[in-house]
Amino acid sequence: MIPVFLYIGPEFGLRNEAIEKHKLEAEKKFGSLDYHLLYAQDVSVGEVISLLQGGSLFAEARFVVLRNAELIKNKEDIEILLNWINGIKSQKYDDAYLFLVSDETSVDKKLENLIPKENKQIFWEMFENRKEEWLFSFFSKNGYKIQEEAVATILEMVENNTEALRTECSRFFLCFEKDHVITEDDVENILAHNREESPFTLFNAISDYTKPDSVKLENALSILQKIRNSKESNGIQFIAGITWCFRKLKLWQELNSNGMLNEFELKKNGFSKKMQPQYKNASRIWDYKQTNKILGLLAQVDIQLRQSGSSLEENLLQLMIYSIIIKKGEKINTLEYEKL
Repeated sequence: MIPVFLYIGPEFGLRNEAIEKHKLEAEKKFGSLDYHLLYAQDVSVGEVISLLQGGSLFAEARFVVLRNAELIKNKEDIEILLNWINGIKSQKYDDAYLFLVSDETSVDKKLENLIPKENKQIFWEMFENRKEEWLFSFFSKNGYKIQEEAVATILEMVENNTEALRTECSRFFLCFEKDHVITEDDVENILAHNREESPFTLFNAISDYTKPDSVKLENALSILQKIRNSKESNGIQFIAGITWCFRKLKLWQELNSNGMLNEFELKKNGFSKKMQPQYKNASRIWDYKQTNKILGLLAQVDIQLRQSGSSLEENLLQLMIYSIIIKKGEKINTLEYEKL
């Protein structure tokens, strides 16, 4: 098997699990690994291949995860990857693993065609009934039981991917002994009490079309400050969360324009009953063109944060939020913001 994989799609909990499974298998086979987590906007494809080809005094194999693979479109980069893959085939070595990862549901066709069919997978968001099954299984594996009403409440309170569900539900294991039956009251007490602000609560706040933009801006900046004051504050992760929300909004708008806002399509595309009013409201604030502008803005701020580090993080994030709410994704200059 050629150790080159293309894992894409918005269900990053299951996607990360699949990558981790391969990583554990590689560690079992080779012992120590030279592991790298990289981003396509930060490194060239040539640099990635150099890492895969280079040996190490301390590891028997190389394991590289390259995120934002949707950015790989250049003909030269595709050829570099093709030459490396052909080299693997001819030399028949398997001590270098490359995982091309994207939150999008598609990448450049030339890139996709390089990857063997059996090594490609799209991780779609789960239907509501599958999330319920996942939760029952998760609690059971950890020695707990949970009531149906409690499962429904969790799905109303927690973002719709398995990584977020795993993080939030693990809190119950610190509060109750094994064999405890998790009730709806337990969920309300544990999750509501411990609920912190996040990119998702911020998106919910700025999607309220009943409030004037000035009020939403004030609320959003307050939420941002709470997030930045938390122990786990990370500007890059914050951008990733907001980007996820606006990609979801773009998908809603595409379904709407094609007359596909029916129950089957909404479930298929991961819009829970809780999320549907939120994205319906958001689509009244930003149109499709503005949503695309905002996604472009978020990508630009992501690159700026990676280049500047934490020194300009607060200013960049505040300007970004101002642009999203007041300017609907249009670029602004610092002087314009300071006049407010």
